[in-house]
Amino acid sequence: MPKTKKAGLLAKLVILALLIYLATSLLNLQSRIRQTQAERDALSRQVAEQTQVNADLAEDVANPDDPDRIADIARDKLGLVVPGEKVIVITN
Repeated sequence: MPKTKKAGLLAKLVILALLIYLATSLLNLQSRIRQTQAERDALSRQVAEQTQVNADLAEDVANPDDPDRIADIARDKLGLVVPGEKVIVITN
């Protein structure tokens, strides 16, 4: 009879060890899932931003002679102004 008690105690310890291992594995897996979801959300935002950039570029390619686009490029990239227009630079 005492052997069965020892075997029962040993079995309980093995089961307890397995339960602890499974619990820690589950917590680790949940952490990895949250991290992966955060990465997925960040990548989704990047895809949306890049899609918008691509759409803007496609529009620029489709309308290369658009006067508003040419004026924007002249102002923003080349620093040009329309005759009579004054540029005010605010510095802190």
